[in-house]
Amino acid sequence: MTEKFEINSFLKKTVALGASDEHLIVGQPPFVRINGFMKRVAMPILDETDIDYILAEIAPQNIIQTFNVEKDIDFIYEISGFSRFRVNYSRRLGHPALVLRNIPYNIPTIRELRLPEVISTFSKFQNGLVIVTGPTGSGKSTTLASIIDQINSQEYKNIITIEDPIEYIFDCKKSMVSQRQLGPDVVSFANGVKYALRQDPDVLLIGEIRDTETMDAAFKAAETGHLVLATLHTNDAIQTVDRIVNLFDESNRQLARKRAAETLRAVVAQKLVYSHKNDRRYPACEVMLVTPPIRDYIQKSEIDEIYRLISNNASEGMMSLNQSLAALVNEGLISAEEAMSHSSEQNELSKMLRGVYL
Repeated sequence: MTEKFEINSFLKKTVALGASDEHLIVGQPPFVRINGFMKRVAMPILDETDIDYILAEIAPQNIIQTFNVEKDIDFIYEISGFSRFRVNYSRRLGHPALVLRNIPYNIPTIRELRLPEVISTFSKFQNGLVIVTGPTGSGKSTTLASIIDQINSQEYKNIITIEDPIEYIFDCKKSMVSQRQLGPDVVSFANGVKYALRQDPDVLLIGEIRDTETMDAAFKAAETGHLVLATLHTNDAIQTVDRIVNLFDESNRQLARKRAAETLRAVVAQKLVYSHKNDRRYPACEVMLVTPPIRDYIQKSEIDEIYRLISNNASEGMMSLNQSLAALVNEGLISAEEAMSHSSEQNELSKMLRGVYL
């Protein structure tokens, strides 16, 4: 491009179009993601000078000098009064590239997100561990933000978040909210939790549980009477229990099962599925509430039995992914074909859609 790339003007236009992400790559025109689909923007091809100019405009001064050393960096950019953006800097074929994720100021409610109503009860938990799982881009951070904002609006609590990077910004309402970011504020998630416990918290949010140390710290926080909210990259509740246990070495897995059984309160596994017209996406959720029978199955490592309990306890607020998908089809929000494409138990879902059992 011959003219300077006006990044603020570009971002304001793409957000107005409903874009969730912007991709700026050398050798290509800009791309945006709208309703889950990648679309090419009718603009000139970007060159390295464009990316360097954009970086100079949006990157914090204290990390600009690290770009040639650190090949992948996350940071936050804000257009004051408009929106925040999570930015990932990387290199592709030796050239710089940027991907921006839009983070609006407004935190949507659980109802606005069309999440299961039972999730609104999580804000009343006094202790324990709540895990939200799903693939990248499935809305895990937004779901957690909506729970935190509900606590913030309704309860008199001390809430501490440890994030990488900080996405949604919380104003203190009835609660006090302190947000800490990996790098500038804490050296690791595990350290952040360890020292947060000395800061009189009621609620802790851990942006992502990535390793044994962070999982151990989350257990300790939940065991000492705190409510801990966190994310994992798993697809369903059973995988989540497996991942938690298998983060520990074999000699400690039985203890990990016991700790998971005692501290887990709920697991939400979510996916975003397309509407009939592909003009929006709806969340499909599996919800597991850790009842005494499920707690017993976790401790005995009989986790295959958990799926049956999830499916058969709708009255308690639980639901399987298939039940959630079938409900979206029955409401006319998504097609049966779209539902089937997201199901790992297609025979069961097919019976549900035929009305055998729902």
